[in-house]
Amino acid sequence: MTLRTAIIGYGKMGRIRHNAMERHGGFDVVVACDTAVDPNARVPMVTDPMAVYDYDPDVIVCSVPNMMIPDVVCTALARGKHVFSEKPPGRNSQDVRRMMKAEAAAPNLVLKFGFNHRVHDAIEEAHKLIQAGTMGDLYFMRGVYGKAGGPNYAQNWRNDPEQSGGGILIDQGIHMLDLFQMFAGRFNKVQSFVQRNFWTDVPVEDNAFALMKNEDGIVASVHSSATQWQHTFRLELYMRNGFISVDGILSASGSYGTEVLTVALNRLDPTGNPIPNPESQEIRFTEDHSWDKEIAEFHAAVAEGQPLKCGTSQQALDVMELVEAIYAADEDWSAALRKDTLKVIG
Repeated sequence: MTLRTAIIGYGKMGRIRHNAMERHGGFDVVVACDTAVDPNARVPMVTDPMAVYDYDPDVIVCSVPNMMIPDVVCTALARGKHVFSEKPPGRNSQDVRRMMKAEAAAPNLVLKFGFNHRVHDAIEEAHKLIQAGTMGDLYFMRGVYGKAGGPNYAQNWRNDPEQSGGGILIDQGIHMLDLFQMFAGRFNKVQSFVQRNFWTDVPVEDNAFALMKNEDGIVASVHSSATQWQHTFRLELYMRNGFISVDGILSASGSYGTEVLTVALNRLDPTGNPIPNPESQEIRFTEDHSWDKEIAEFHAAVAEGQPLKCGTSQQALDVMELVEAIYAADEDWSAALRKDTLKVIG
């Protein structure tokens, strides 16, 4: 089945999705919408999001700033269109609930959010190893995800809380939080420190540190940073029988290095205690298949009725609630936001 597709938001991410849909072959992108028409675009372009419906699409791909996502998604669902939307899923959990309400009113339609880190090859292999059970119970996780803010950081819409809902945590750290919940489920206890250190001229955080614990006692710590001058992705998972780490993540920017999966199984001494520094094996991944996997899953859900495993609205709500819990757990930061920066987002 070939799905007639409209892309609303034809910037970097919209074009990445377009390329993945072309590689898949099951989509026909009939129109794209952005604030200005690109004369070199390979599809017809409009500047009014509502004009895309004149092209009778089956699917709407939503690649717009966070504040616009709920309107685009809810309108598409109300008009009987399947939707693939970028993350973050709006600016807050209220935005997600609004979209879930529209989704519930259209039970035959598919709504998927683009949390592509779940389907990176190294992450999938790590998940398979843990699910197999040979590594034993999961004890704790650590995650670092950071970048340098870069030129025009203060002017970027992602650092306007009315448009984005927050700073580096909701923009990038949300991926690490989503992976934590993929491996360990929901967390019910959160402690945090949220800071604005270097980028003091913006009203959102440039660093967030959080410690989380779920009902099974699994603990996770995350550091999400816009002052990580050396771009870094590192996820560590420690189990009873060894550990797994993922260093680097293949990205569109190419700035996070090669994706390396490291697996180590404990060896025991004669008394049954683990010997320090176990031998490990590395697997290196050099191609990013995550965009193609997401599009393939979305097509299968629409065309064949296959259930979504990644990017469901419930997963989106869970991770957005965790983001909000991290912001709220730092009382000083939460009070500062209420007083000086964030307006009420309705």
